[in-house]
Amino acid sequence: MRALLTAATLVAFVAVALPAALAQRDAPRLTGNDPLPSSASVPSLAEPVTDRGRQMRNYPEQPPVIPHDIEGYQLSLQTNTCLTCHRRQYVEASGAPMVSVTHYQDRDGQMLAEVSGRRYFCTQCHVTQSGAQPLVENLFIDMLEFSAGRK
Repeated sequence: MRALLTAATLVAFVAVALPAALAQRDAPRLTGNDPLPSSASVPSLAEPVTDRGRQMRNYPEQPPVIPHDIEGYQLSLQTNTCLTCHRRQYVEASGAPMVSVTHYQDRDGQMLAEVSGRRYFCTQCHVTQSGAQPLVENLFIDMLEFSAGRK
């Protein structure tokens, strides 16, 4: 009985491992002396759109898009260039909108004096817009249009 179980386990292992090993033969190696494949040229990024001002949001709680170029902005553990304008104490002088009060709450909803570490890296949620042409057709329907059509 034990020999039969061992044989069945071996057959199952070979049935799973062999196709995976054969598939890896076509994949490029990550280590070793194989030469790297020639690199293709990377297309340049589309220019950011910077003249639209604030954009309407498509759904509640959607993070607002960034209506200006952020190239060269530093976002690290030590520095967040976004907060030089958007932090609560700087918005009057900068004219920039203040980050949401939710950014000053910890995970338990307790208010903090500074922006929460969970909300510190702005580009996790907020993105700049570009003039790039869409790769696929956008079939998104705004909530107001959607609910108006359902009446």
